[in-house]
Amino acid sequence: MFRHVVLLQWTEDATEEQRAEVARRLSGLPDAIPEVRSYRIGHDAGVNEDNYSFAVVADFDSPEDYVVYRDHPVHLAVVEECIAPILADRAAVQYVL
Repeated sequence: MFRHVVLLQWTEDATEEQRAEVARRLSGLPDAIPEVRSYRIGHDAGVNEDNYSFAVVADFDSPEDYVVYRDHPVHLAVVEECIAPILADRAAVQYVL
């Protein structure tokens, strides 16, 4: 199993509608990309200061399946259309389970 974890920090002027659209569009990726085995997303709970705004944890059978997801046009559209306009910072890691 291969895991991909992303933390996203939104700009201060990101609206609630924009943040909700990111979640809505990302939640549709498993239906569009069969290589996704498990997909969890969520907004920060606000318990600690200085956390990132949003998290994605996605599992794949292999690094090759992750690359299919990474480069998939539906995923790239979400990044370009929804995430990039409100993105202040991003951190990511991939690892073998």
